[in-house]
Amino acid sequence: MEKDNTKEPKSAPEYPFTNRELSWLAFNYRVLQEAKDKRVPLLERIKFMAIFSSNLDEYFKVRVATLKRLIKLKKKTRQKLDEDPSDTFDQVIQEVKRQQEEFGHVFRESLLADLREHDIHLLTETELNNEQQEWVKTYFHETLEEHLLPIILDATDTHLFLKDQTVYLGIHMLEPTEKEQRPDRFAMLEIPTKKLGSRFVKLPTVKGKRYVMFIDDVIRFCLPLMFPKYTKFHAHAVKVSRDAELDIEEEVSGNLMAKIRKSLKKRETGYPARLLYDPETPKDLLDRMMIHTAITEDELVEGSKYHNFRDFFNFPDFNLPELKYKPQPTLIHPELHKEKSMIAAMQKKDYLVHYPYQSFDYVLRLFNEAAVDPKVTAMSATLYRVADKSAIAKALVKAAKNGKLVTVVVELRARFDEESNIFWAGKLQKAGANVIFGVPDLKVHSKLGLITRNENGKLVNYAYLSTGNYNEDTSKIYADHALFTSDTRLTKDMEQVFEFFIDRQPDKKFKHLLVAPINMRQSFVKLIDKEIKNAQKGLPASMILKMNALQDERMIKKLYTASQAGVKIQLLVRGICCLLPGVEGISENIEVRSIVDRYLEHARVYIFHNNGEEKYYVASADWMTRNLSRRVEVGFPLYQQDLIDEVRTLIDYQLQDDTKARNVDNTYLSSTNQSDIRSQYASYDYLRSLIPEDTSPVCE
Repeated sequence: MEKDNTKEPKSAPEYPFTNRELSWLAFNYRVLQEAKDKRVPLLERIKFMAIFSSNLDEYFKVRVATLKRLIKLKKKTRQKLDEDPSDTFDQVIQEVKRQQEEFGHVFRESLLADLREHDIHLLTETELNNEQQEWVKTYFHETLEEHLLPIILDATDTHLFLKDQTVYLGIHMLEPTEKEQRPDRFAMLEIPTKKLGSRFVKLPTVKGKRYVMFIDDVIRFCLPLMFPKYTKFHAHAVKVSRDAELDIEEEVSGNLMAKIRKSLKKRETGYPARLLYDPETPKDLLDRMMIHTAITEDELVEGSKYHNFRDFFNFPDFNLPELKYKPQPTLIHPELHKEKSMIAAMQKKDYLVHYPYQSFDYVLRLFNEAAVDPKVTAMSATLYRVADKSAIAKALVKAAKNGKLVTVVVELRARFDEESNIFWAGKLQKAGANVIFGVPDLKVHSKLGLITRNENGKLVNYAYLSTGNYNEDTSKIYADHALFTSDTRLTKDMEQVFEFFIDRQPDKKFKHLLVAPINMRQSFVKLIDKEIKNAQKGLPASMILKMNALQDERMIKKLYTASQAGVKIQLLVRGICCLLPGVEGISENIEVRSIVDRYLEHARVYIFHNNGEEKYYVASADWMTRNLSRRVEVGFPLYQQDLIDEVRTLIDYQLQDDTKARNVDNTYLSSTNQSDIRSQYASYDYLRSLIPEDTSPVCE
C-alpha cells in the first residue's frame, strides 16, 4: 500500500478535538430537534422519536459496550489510550440522561397534546371509560392472552435471560384477595410486540375521536384477569441492550461464514450494555429483577414508563395523510427514461442519478439487462447492505445461472445486516457465482458494479459507482449519488479494484479512482496541500467537503493547517464532527454545518478549488480512521461538465439552507435575506425542472 507521507507541522499548536462519543450524541440530538420542530408534520415527528430511540439503542449496543470493554482493560493498557474511557463513559451517561429527560418531555408535553388536537388519543390503563374497558377485556381474552407467559420471580436466584431490545414488564403483586395471608409475588413477562406485529392496539373510533393504547397498558389493565388472587399491582417496564460488537478475527482463513453465524447467536446473548428502567419502579421490584437477570447497577440507565420508542415506526396513521410529509413522487431521470437500453445509453455519455429524488429502478434495469444480454460475459459487484428481497442479488443470481462469470464481494461484517448477507451469499454460491467474503483485516464498504461485454471481439466495460448501497428500501430515504459510466479512465481502475478483491495484493496503481486504504488518504492530503500552496502564493484557495462523519485526527490536523494558511473550508457533516471550527489561530477559516431533514444525507462529495480548475470527487468514504485505513472505499472523479453542474447545484442548496441546517452547537442557521431555502425540497424542485415540460416527471 502507498506510504503515508503525512507530516505533522513543526511546533504544531495544541489542536482542539471534540470527543467522538459526545459528538455522536450531538448528532442524535439533531434528530430529537426534528421531533420537536412544529414545522414537521405530526406523524413524522413521531417517526423522528422512533429514529432517535433506535439510534440510541445501537449506540449503546456498539459504542457504549466498547467503552465498557475498554474500562475493563488493565490500568497500564488504559493509560496508553488517548482518553480515559471512564471519564468518557461518565460524560456519555450524563448527556444521555439529559437527552432522555428532554425526550420524555417532548413526548408527554408536546406530541401527546398535538395528537389530542387531531382527535388521536393515546390512552393509558387508567383513562378507559366503561365501554372501552369491556372492549379491552375482550381483546385481551381473544387476542393477547395466549401470547403472554409470566415468569414468577421466586426467592431463589434462578437466572432469567432477557432478550436484546425487547420490552418486559416487571410485576409486583400485592394485597391478596383471600382472607388468609399470601406473600407478595413478583413476575416478569415479555411484551409480545413481534407476535402481534405492533406495539399498539387501536380501539373503536367514537364520534370522530380515535383511540389507541400501548400493549403494555392493555396488560396493566388486565393484570387482575391474569392474577385473580391479588388486587393491587405495580407494573414497570425494563429493556436490555446487549453488546453487539462481533469479536471476530478479521481474516478469512477457515470458515468465515460459520464464524459470523456463531457470532450472530452470541449477539443475542451478549454482555448487557444497559438496562433501561422506569425510574418509578419500586426498589424491591427493581432489586428482584436485577437478582434474577444478574444485571448490576453499572448497567442501570433511567428511562421512562415506556421503552423501545423505535416501535413508533409502526404507530397507526389512522389514514390521515395531512399529518405526514406531502408526497414527493420519485422522479424520472430526464434522459435515461427515454432509453430502452441502459447499456446503449452508457455508450453515449455518463449519467448521475440522485436518490431518493430520482428512481433506483435504473440500477435494477442495468443489472437485469446485463443478466440476460448474450454479449455480457461477466458481472462483478460489491454487496454491503442489500434489501431482504434484493432485486440486485436476484439479477446476479440470474446472470450466474445464464452462464456469465459473476463475481460478488459480500461483506459479512456489515453490522446488523450480516444475516441477510449470509442468505444472499448462499444463494449466489448455489447459482455458480464466485463469492468473495471480503478482504483480510479490511471491511469492504465501497459500492461498485462492473459489467463486461463482448462487442465485436473486444471486451468493453460498463461501471456503476455509488455513495449508497444496493438497497431498494434505503434508496427511498437515503440521499445518495450514483454514476453510470463507460469512461475507460474509470473502468480500467475498476478492473484493478476487483483484481485486488481476488488476489489481495495491494500493489495496484490507480490513476483516477481514490481507493482506501491504498491511495485515498494520500490523494486527499495532496489535494489539500495544493490548496495550501495556492493560498500561500496569494491565489484563491478553498474546499467544500461533504461527509457523514469527520473523526480522523490526521485529516482534521491537515484541515487546521489549511485554515491557518488561509484556505477557506466549508464542511457539510451530518453526524460525528471532531473538528472544532472558528478557533482563533487554528480554524477561523472553517465553517461546519449539519443538515437533518426528511431524508438521511448519505452522500460524500469533495470539491477542491484547484486555482479555478475545480476537482470533484464523489465517494463511499467518510473521513474516519476506519474508512481511510481499515476499509475498502472508492472515490470517483466527475469529468463530465453537466454532472459537475448538477452536483454543484445540489451542494450550493445545502450551503444556503437556512431552514434545516445547524451549527456544530446545534443552533439553527438563519439567512439574513430570509430566503427560506430548505435544501432537500430545493433539490427535488431542481431535479424536477430538468425534465422536459412535455414529459411526465414521475416514475409510474
